[in-house]
Amino acid sequence: MAAVRAAVLLLLGLCLGSAAAAVPLVIWHGMGDSCCNPQSMGYIKKIVENKIPGIYVLSLKIGSNLIQDMENSFFMNVNDQVREVCSQLAKDPHLKGGYNAMGFSQGGQFLRAVAQRCPSPPMLNLISIGGQHQGSVYGFPRCPGESSHICDWIRKMLDLGAYTQAVQEHLVQAEYWHDPLKEEDYRKNSIFLADINQERGINETYKKNLMALKKFVMVKFLNDTMVDPPISEWFGFYKSGQAKETVPLKETSLYTEDRLGLQEMDKAGKLVFLGVKGDHLHFSEEWFYTTILPFLQ
Repeated sequence: MAAVRAAVLLLLGLCLGSAAAAVPLVIWHGMGDSCCNPQSMGYIKKIVENKIPGIYVLSLKIGSNLIQDMENSFFMNVNDQVREVCSQLAKDPHLKGGYNAMGFSQGGQFLRAVAQRCPSPPMLNLISIGGQHQGSVYGFPRCPGESSHICDWIRKMLDLGAYTQAVQEHLVQAEYWHDPLKEEDYRKNSIFLADINQERGINETYKKNLMALKKFVMVKFLNDTMVDPPISEWFGFYKSGQAKETVPLKETSLYTEDRLGLQEMDKAGKLVFLGVKGDHLHFSEEWFYTTILPFLQ
C-alpha cells in the first residue's frame, strides 16, 4: 500500500512539475481590439490555459481600462506603447525566467519591437499572427470591428500627410504606414517602423536581441483583404516605386544586407513561415491547436 501511495505521489509531483514548468505567454492584440474581449484575446487566453494547464498568460492592456486599451491601439504613440509594455514585463515576476510572445496583426510587429529593444526578461519564441513587418495597411482597405467612424477619420489624416510629425506622433497606423511610392519620405519620417527595420542605419543591439529568439514564427493569411500587401506578413513588400509587384523577404535589401539578422536566423532554422487560408485573423480553433500550440509547449 505504501508503494502504491508513493507511486501516486510521484506521478502527481511529475504532473505538477510539468504544469509549473510551462513557459509563460504574453499576448498583444491588434487594431481596434482590447486585451480581454471574450470573442478575441479573452478567448485565445482561455483556450491556451485549457490546453496547457498551469500556464501563465498575460494579455497586454495599454491603459487603465478596456476602452482606453482599444483607443490606444489607434492613437497612442507606438514607441510609448512599447516602453509601457517593456516596463510591465520587467515588473512581472512570472516572466523573469523568460516567456513566449504572440501578437495579432499590429501586435505582432509591436512585440518584435519589444524583442529588439527590451531583452530582459528574455523573449524565447515570437509568434506573429498577421503582423505587418514591412509596414502595411497601404490604402487602409477596411476597418476592424465597430470602429468604422474612427477609420474614416484615420483615412483622412493619412491622406493629409502620413509622414508629417503631428500625424506620426499621434496616429498608430501612420507609424507603420509604408508607402512604396514615397520610400524616401518613409525612411526619413517614419518614427517606428523605419527604426525597427533598420532603414536609417544599423543598431547592432536590435540585431543581436532579435537573433536571440529561438523561433520567429510568421503567419500569413492567404486571403487577406485588410493587409496590403499580405506578403508583408512574411516580411515581403512591394518593389520600390510601384504598388503592384511584390518581392519576398529573401529578395529584399533587409535580408540580403542582413540588417536585422534575418538571413542568419533563416540559415539557422529559426524563421518559420506559415500560411493559413482565410481573411485577416480568420482561423479555426483546430488550426490554432495543431499549428500554433506546439510552439508554446
